[in-house]
Amino acid sequence: MAKTHFGVTVPQIKRPWATAADAAAAFEQMGFDSLWVCDHFYGPQSPQLPILEAWSMITALAAITQRVELGTLVTPAGMRNPAQLAKIIATADNIAGGRVIAGLGAGWMPREFTDFDVPFLPLDQRLAQLAETVELLKRMWGEEEEISFNGDYVTTNNVACQPKPPRDVPILIGGGGEKVTLKLAAREANIWNNLAGHQGELAHKVDVLKRHCDVAERNFNDVTVSQQCLVTIASTEKEAILMADQAQKIFGGHMGDPKGPLAITGTPEQCCDVIQKHIDIGCTMFIIEFFGRDSTVPAKLFAETVAPEFRG
Repeated sequence: MAKTHFGVTVPQIKRPWATAADAAAAFEQMGFDSLWVCDHFYGPQSPQLPILEAWSMITALAAITQRVELGTLVTPAGMRNPAQLAKIIATADNIAGGRVIAGLGAGWMPREFTDFDVPFLPLDQRLAQLAETVELLKRMWGEEEEISFNGDYVTTNNVACQPKPPRDVPILIGGGGEKVTLKLAAREANIWNNLAGHQGELAHKVDVLKRHCDVAERNFNDVTVSQQCLVTIASTEKEAILMADQAQKIFGGHMGDPKGPLAITGTPEQCCDVIQKHIDIGCTMFIIEFFGRDSTVPAKLFAETVAPEFRG
């Protein structure tokens, strides 16, 4: 059986760096496998909502952590120059000593493109842009010394990337599109991440991914299935339900249904039962948003009572 991986998101929106750094240190000490940040230039609710830039955070986290992997959930391919992005990630991974996961997607917030004078293309073109970006990143991190790339959306002229990342950077592709995104993930990704809003559809999405792997002649077991998830955990079921109600009001459907059939809500025992349901479907990686004003409090409860049940 594949090892179960528990990642956790770091405070980033309306939080100063000191809070994020303290939380990161606490999560690593608790034994979580990875730390994650969202890649947005603006807070999802408003451009005026303070949010720290993702790859700056990843680089800072690389310098203050020792063991955990570090990733973005997810970086829109067209939001930055793709060759420059390859260099940024390679640098962060050198600082981390080979712990970075490149989380990539198509993006969905127009203003964080257009306000920065970057075109927000139609979805089909953004997905094609994502595919070309993945190809360029792999080539720039590979053995080639200089890369010329002449795609429809990505172009480079003898671009070099030195130093190379210290390991083969795992590519995570996030998104639930069944015709294009999952097909690309089956072909190119080390990790496919199912959005929190699609958590209830996980079994169906995994079946679609398996079919795409068959067509691509790739072993499905070579792609780790990851689930972005809100976790509302408490020592009593009553307290957890109240937390879930509050989370529903705050997040709406953005983080899924906190009372849905695959929602990780309840006591530690109940959370274990639902995590096992995910594993039975084929999902062994969890990227967790802990609900609470201080997310280290529920994270500690999870680390002490839930995670050990899946460490074999």
